[in-house]
Formats: sequence, structure tokens, C-alpha cells
Amino acid sequence: MSNFGQDADYANVSELSVAVIGPNEQERKAVAQAISSAGVLAVKEISSYPARLPEMQRLLEQNFDVLVVDLDSEQTLALNIVEHVVGKNESTVMVYSAQNDPSVLMRCMRAGAREFLSLPISSTLLTEALQRIAVRKPIGQGAKHEGGKVLVFLGGKGGSGVTTVACNFAVALAQGCGKNTLLIDLDLPLGDAALTLGITPQFSTVDALQNYARLDTNFFSKLLTKHSSGLSILAAPGKFPAVDIQNEAIERLINVARSVFEYVVIDAGSRFDLSKTSLVNLADNVYLIMQAGIPELRNSHRVISEYFKSGGSNLDLVLNRFIPRSGGVDEEHIAKALNKPVQWKIPSDYVAVRRMQNEATPLTEEDSMISRAIQEMAGAACGVTIQQEKKKKKFSLFG
Repeated sequence: MSNFGQDADYANVSELSVAVIGPNEQERKAVAQAISSAGVLAVKEISSYPARLPEMQRLLEQNFDVLVVDLDSEQTLALNIVEHVVGKNESTVMVYSAQNDPSVLMRCMRAGAREFLSLPISSTLLTEALQRIAVRKPIGQGAKHEGGKVLVFLGGKGGSGVTTVACNFAVALAQGCGKNTLLIDLDLPLGDAALTLGITPQFSTVDALQNYARLDTNFFSKLLTKHSSGLSILAAPGKFPAVDIQNEAIERLINVARSVFEYVVIDAGSRFDLSKTSLVNLADNVYLIMQAGIPELRNSHRVISEYFKSGGSNLDLVLNRFIPRSGGVDEEHIAKALNKPVQWKIPSDYVAVRRMQNEATPLTEEDSMISRAIQEMAGAACGVTIQQEKKKKKFSLFG
């Protein structure tokens, strides 16, 4: 591989967005996989050359940091694309070819290509080329790649209702706020998000974690299941998986997810071992779900003391199944014990929750005290006021 620039600095390539353009499917996929393995999170494959000006304009409007063009399928057309992109756009252009003809190299340089990739691609040389491009990227250009917000739901104790709250919160974001939202079930091994929402996924969180080295936006999108509300879901598996959750896998999963979605909601259950990963550090906000009882209060105090020592400005306490004047631990004592006030109270509504579990109907699809409380939380997260919609037709888990 040859490079036509003289930059020798290095930078993180994960924030680059790359499009690979090539009619040869086998070569295109090999190049895309090599780029993903080099650490790029957002890699898109385009199976044909843009043959007309409107198609080229739509390509340029996507503002990819890097365009990687197949030189062999139609050399003249490929070079025309290089020249057009260089003249109209700030994207860096790379070309790839199985040939290593010096005259072709010279034509590519004159057309404006910055890097020439020889097939088969050397992973070391490719990484160096991407790092050179990352260094040349203008300051501030990366703002569009910062990604969506990550909102983590964690339980002070098993059975606190984390999945119920997280699922309905995510539906409210997708349906009520109209946001591109993903729900990830990390309550392994047997999370209930899929059952709660009445879906039957083909793939699971474990598939993503076990294959994190090859996890890019293309592969990731194939693992997701769509809910009728518009919510995308990466569900927990339906059987006990053998998976060792590594911090690197968690980071990769979250970074890929937030590069695609405006909001990433994570149901972490009461998996306190996940707090030892980067999960809490990557979160824009953590919702600690608890009930007004001594066991939840004790565990919540431990979580806050261990993982939010600086005060937990991104931590919200959520008092679930709240019953006013029930005789349990009151809000004043909770705030004193945890050195933090309760931000949200979700009322107890056994009938509504049981109906949701039996019929797989989100609570937010009906008007109730509990649905209004969850919609208020979601509205605060996305900066809008969610208007309660009229009762919608239910769907049943059992047909």
C-alpha cells in the first residue's frame, strides 16, 4: 500500500465514518471487514458506483469522513468519482485494487486519492492510513459522530422492576418523543425485555458480545429486532449462554450502538458486576431503581458509595412501586441515607403491570398514573413533554 500524503501522526480512528464503494461484493466486504477490524465503528457498504449526478449528490450529502473506492470493476468511472468527490467535498478518498501498476498509482494521485490499498490488504498499513486520515480531520468535524445518549437502568436489588421501567421508558422515547431509540438487554443470562414487549428475537446481546471484534454498524443492525412502537431491541438470549463479559466488548457494543441511535437504553438489571466495566462511565445518565425497603436502601447505598463517589451528577434515584403513606421508609429518610433526593416516583399499579405482562402491551399505550410517570421521565430525558395518546389496540403474546 502506498500513501500520497506526508502526515505521520497518529490518532483514534473510531470516530471516522467510512463508506466502501464497489460492485465486486467479495472484495468490497473484505475491505469493509478490514476497516472495521482496524477500529472504525461506522462502516457502510455501497454496492454500485453512483452513475448519475443526483446519486453522487446524495452520497456527498452523507458527509462520510472517508470514501474507499473499488478501482478494478470500472477504472475510468472509479477515477471520475474520485475527482468529483475531491472537488466537491472534504471527504478523504482511498482506492483499492488487486493491481499494482505505477501508471495507475500516478493517475489516482492526480485524481486526488490520498491512499492506495493493495489487495489483499495489510491490516497494519491500513490502520496507519486511517490514523493519518484521523489526524488530518479538522477540529470540530467530529461533532456529528459523538453519538446518541446512553441511559442505563440498574436495580438496587433483584425484583425492583428494572425491566418494566426500562422497557416502557424506551417505548416512550421511541413513540412519544419520536426518537431513534435502541433498548439493549444486558440483564444476562436471562433478561425479560423480549418477553415484556412480546417479541421473538433471532439474535441476542450475547451474539454481539461474543463477536465484538467484528462488530460494526452493518453487523450490529442484523442483530436487532423491531417493536411495533418503532423501538429497536437487542434482546437477552432465551437460554443460558456461556459468555465472559469483557470490558472491551461492552465498550465496543455501546459505542457502535450510540453511533447509530439517538438514545440507547440499557437494562442492566441488578448486575452489579457490570458496574466494574465502563458501563457507568459511558452512561449519560444512570437510573437506579429501588423500592422503599431496607434491603434496596442498603444495596443502593453500596452502589452509590462505590461507583458515584464524586456525587453522581448523572445519577437519578427512582422510587418504584411507590405507595404514599404506606408505612415504609419515607422519602426524607431515603434522601438522608443516600445523601441524594429521589428524583422520580413511579406509583404502584399491580393490575396494569400484570396486564402488560400477560398481554405484552406496553404500559405507555394506556393512560394511567404509572404510564404518566414513566412518560414524564422519558420526556425529561429527550427534552419534550409527551402527550398521553388515546388507548390503542392491544396485541397479545399468545395471538
